[in-house]
Amino acid sequence: MKTRRLTKKEMWIFAVGQLGWSILSGIVNTWLVTFYLPTQSSVAAGAKFYVPTGLVVFGVLTVLGLITFVCRIFDAVTDPWIASLSDRSRNPKGRRIPFMQKAAVPFAVCTVLVFFAPVEAISTVNIVWVLVFLILFYLFMTMYCTPYNALISEFGQTQEDRMFISTAISLTFFFGTLIAYLPFMLAGPLQKMVSYAWSYRIWFIVLAVIALICMMIPVLRLKETDFVEAKPSESNAARSLAATFRNGNFRRFVFSDISYWIGLTLFQTGLPFFVKVSMGLDEFYTTVFLGAMTVLSACFYPFVSKLVLRHGKKKLVICGFLGLALAYVITALIGVVPGLTGILPGALIVIIAAFPMALLGIIPQAIVADVAEQDAVVTGEKREGMFFAARTFAMKFGQSLAMLVFTSLAVLGAAQDLTSNDLTASPTGLRIVAVVAVCFCLLGAALLASYDERSVMATIEKRD
Repeated sequence: MKTRRLTKKEMWIFAVGQLGWSILSGIVNTWLVTFYLPTQSSVAAGAKFYVPTGLVVFGVLTVLGLITFVCRIFDAVTDPWIASLSDRSRNPKGRRIPFMQKAAVPFAVCTVLVFFAPVEAISTVNIVWVLVFLILFYLFMTMYCTPYNALISEFGQTQEDRMFISTAISLTFFFGTLIAYLPFMLAGPLQKMVSYAWSYRIWFIVLAVIALICMMIPVLRLKETDFVEAKPSESNAARSLAATFRNGNFRRFVFSDISYWIGLTLFQTGLPFFVKVSMGLDEFYTTVFLGAMTVLSACFYPFVSKLVLRHGKKKLVICGFLGLALAYVITALIGVVPGLTGILPGALIVIIAAFPMALLGIIPQAIVADVAEQDAVVTGEKREGMFFAARTFAMKFGQSLAMLVFTSLAVLGAAQDLTSNDLTASPTGLRIVAVVAVCFCLLGAALLASYDERSVMATIEKRD
């Protein structure tokens, strides 16, 4: 059966799926720590403690940090497993979209249930509840995202298509993340009618429904076999994963990518705390700053493809790392440099981080698609699912490690007993978090420097 290229409209339909899953991912990344490790102002407004918040695990970890670590162990198994099942699928409707269709509903439901701890006090039952539904959240996230990301390479039949799709899904990713921050603005009015927890849970439900609709749009509107000539992989999960990591360029990229996700998630998780604790502002400004950054970053999107043609992907991603590091330096200096308080540091961070976020939001996905395409040319086996599974694992590993780091460092310097159950973030701890984020951004730039972009692109161009 002859396949065809996606039209620009169909590429945007595909990108709407990313809007959906980024809302769900944004809810957990933004609210898991904020909801279960409330600040003193949130406690005063009615927030409750559901799990222990002190450094009670070996004296250096929080319970929440340990939960995310356990989820990563689980992910280490499910990511390549789902990728292999997708790569090897012989479903007549395609290798990817049937997985996405089955995962969408439970993915949305589990996202919401993470925040429905059943006991209205610190309890072992709540710890088990959060652990179980967070594991399920990551399982169904993998079932949707890994096949979805594999389609970036398969739908992007040319370099131009891959860059357009990467740009579109980057834009929907950032807007999805922004939408996940809306409860900061919308929950307050509900607290006059319902409890503090339910004022947020109601909005989590609303956002999850919106996300589910978005995730189903490409599933229902795009017929995979019209665009992709499926050629199932013959390798099992172990052989496919080993073959993927034998690709030296991919190894260099993926370790750099872990550093990126750690740095980005430290910012996303920490932003509400930076705003309320470091800057001393109302949490309303959390959405204001992220919204301004998203809009300003989107203004740079039309220029990224042109810059890639002129300078290549690797140099621009390294520039993105360095720019993001500078934004974190500003964050670390809040309250240290005279006059750097209130709205001013937030405005500086928005201005400095917008362009790096555009670069890092668009280009890495295109790099994975390039490497997967090059590997298919060299080996004759199409394993896009496994390449993007490894990238999805890098994302989730980086996000979880960032949560582990954040929950452990943000409380340092607090006046309370570090093992107490009502411990909240401190300015000193948040400053340490920002410095750690700077270090990971610099590490990411250093690791990517060894990526051989010329050889990857030369192989693809030779095939074309």
